[in-house]
Amino acid sequence: MNTLLPTTVVGSLPKPSWLAQPETLWSPWKLEGDALVEGKQDALRIAIHEQTRRGIDIVSDGEQTRQHFVTTFIEHLTGVDFEQRKTVRIRDRYDASVPTVVGPVRRERPVFVEDAKFLRKTTDQPIKWTLPGPMTMVDTLYDDHYKSREKLAWEFAAILNEEAKELEAAGVDIIQFDEPAFNVFLDEVKDWGVAALERAAEGLRVETAVHICYGYGIKANTDWKATLGSQWRQYEESFPLLQSSSIDIISLECQNSHVPMDLIELLRGKKVMLGAIDVASETIETPEEVADTLRKALQFVDADKLIPSSNCGMAPFPRDIALAKLSALSAGTNIIREELAVSATRVS
Repeated sequence: MNTLLPTTVVGSLPKPSWLAQPETLWSPWKLEGDALVEGKQDALRIAIHEQTRRGIDIVSDGEQTRQHFVTTFIEHLTGVDFEQRKTVRIRDRYDASVPTVVGPVRRERPVFVEDAKFLRKTTDQPIKWTLPGPMTMVDTLYDDHYKSREKLAWEFAAILNEEAKELEAAGVDIIQFDEPAFNVFLDEVKDWGVAALERAAEGLRVETAVHICYGYGIKANTDWKATLGSQWRQYEESFPLLQSSSIDIISLECQNSHVPMDLIELLRGKKVMLGAIDVASETIETPEEVADTLRKALQFVDADKLIPSSNCGMAPFPRDIALAKLSALSAGTNIIREELAVSATRVS
């Protein structure tokens, strides 16, 4: 698209209260059967409508048709037993009961393709679809079959590539892989993480993105952040690798974080999806606060490669808070667009 500083949402948006419990991650559906199918489609329509009316340029499904950004995809694969559960440490941060890999993992049918086709029919704007990244998928399971995180990641990468190619054919303009695990398992990122991510994106003609953040605004994540010191430099490990990778867009957390802004320089030449909306606080950013974050970022990324966004998904927020934050994102971005237009006029 030709829009300067196109805005977007990284991941989830709150679901309608008639579809799932508000402000609750991984909430069970309140509907069943055909009513659930219809309810999900209605939620998709609402998500598109709200993003559009609040000035979001690259719209997404807001993850309205899935309960969890990782496990909903895994539920559709063979080789994973959701009844046989184990407690594992997720991203070295908190314990969770997870399904077990009991055999070869396979994708026998598309997972999100029909939803993507519906989304494509609903809007003429560019659309972005998110998929879990291979390493983050591995970190959300107990592996009793491959006995190797790397082997399992490569299997998932091939499966994700199949899904991504069908999403591309369905009319998706940007395919985003979510890899919060990249901020934790830094040695694995170097050894095989980026390579597995590139395998997931192999052969795609549409733009690809990877989202690396510090997690939803839940207590386990905020407690972990409190241990990271005055500067969060995890990106310093992955950014040079991603700068030389085949991935087109790198998404990072920024607003109200301790990420040094100059780390963006390590991505020079790539598009940067910059988190200018905090998902760990219900305080609504002012447009000027958003604009200030973008101004700082523009010291290290060219304006034609900057995509303002949220830090992470907003599913745990009350809907009115999340939507107000979308409005703040677009209003703050418009301030910078106007400043850049004035600057360009002066130069000419």
